[in-house]
Amino acid sequence: MLTCIIKYHIDPTKREQFDQYARTWGQAIPRCGADLIGYFSPHEGSSTLAYGIYNTPSLSAYESYRARLAADPLGQENYAFAQKEKFLLREDRTFLTLASAPHGDPA
Repeated sequence: MLTCIIKYHIDPTKREQFDQYARTWGQAIPRCGADLIGYFSPHEGSSTLAYGIYNTPSLSAYESYRARLAADPLGQENYAFAQKEKFLLREDRTFLTLASAPHGDPA
């Protein structure tokens, strides 16, 4: 299992637009095949950092998911919304694997 963490640098004056963007991905991402953990907006501390986090079984599954998302009408609409509103200043993706499992005391 791979966890994709997208770190967004957003325009702090356009947080409402980012939140709308996030809610839309909340519909499109699961429908296109990724296990969405969630999108997170700034609350305390930095007003410019936001995150999107989801799981895919492998890099090949990720590539298939991305192709479905790019072809999805809601996905296309959300990409266009971000381009029009210009609230995303930067976007970085990192893929991680869980290293701490199993969790908890087995006894």
